[in-house]
Amino acid sequence: MLRRRTINTLTLITLVVLAIASFYYVIPFWIFVIVGLFWFLITLCGSFLIRWNYHYTSTHSNKNVSDNCIAITFDDGPHPEFTPQILKLLEKYGAKATFFCIGKNVEDHPALFKAIIAAGHTVGNHTYSHSKSFGFFSTERVVQELQKTNAIVQELIGKRMKLYRPAFAVTNPSIEKAVKQLQLDSIGWNVRSLDTTPRSSSSVLNRITSKVTKGDIVLLHDTSDKTVIVLEQLLLFLKERELKSVTVDHLLQLPAYV
Repeated sequence: MLRRRTINTLTLITLVVLAIASFYYVIPFWIFVIVGLFWFLITLCGSFLIRWNYHYTSTHSNKNVSDNCIAITFDDGPHPEFTPQILKLLEKYGAKATFFCIGKNVEDHPALFKAIIAAGHTVGNHTYSHSKSFGFFSTERVVQELQKTNAIVQELIGKRMKLYRPAFAVTNPSIEKAVKQLQLDSIGWNVRSLDTTPRSSSSVLNRITSKVTKGDIVLLHDTSDKTVIVLEQLLLFLKERELKSVTVDHLLQLPAYV
């Protein structure tokens, strides 16, 4: 697996070797450009593809789990219209899930957030603002975002969240430092539904059901009618396959709170 420190070291060594060689041979400038471009593209992909674990390690599944279960996760809530519908469906089918909540949404809908907890689901930190420029935040600002969300939640339920899901799946050195400083466990996924894209509900459902197996973590968002439709069909599918949806901390055997 590609890791940032390995790629940086190899790139630096390559550039040093090329620089030394240029004293003895004619090394075209475009070779240096290609090395730099290679580094940039790898780093760019590694920053957006969370499953690479390029900057730091996130947990994406647990194929060694003994029970016949998966973890359904929801990002970007709580949402006043769609989260209640999702909670009703989860209750109807006896399923548990994990909600990675945006701090501002928790602040705006505290009763709904408490309803998630009361129903026996797990919650995690999904930043305070979910800003589109989150990947450009300094370490200090990332820490502030995560601490603010944790403080809001702790005031509501008396516990500090330990699970974190990166906004937009973006990782980088600043976020790595913040996660380590706050001693959070970064949670990814290995089944991405793409329910926030223009795909139809049937397409999204097929994308999940065609690949989901024991130990997987499924990514959904409690922010649309489409996801509500997909969820009910997914829960029926899991029931037929005798797969149970559990919270992500249960699946991964990690503490959700401290």
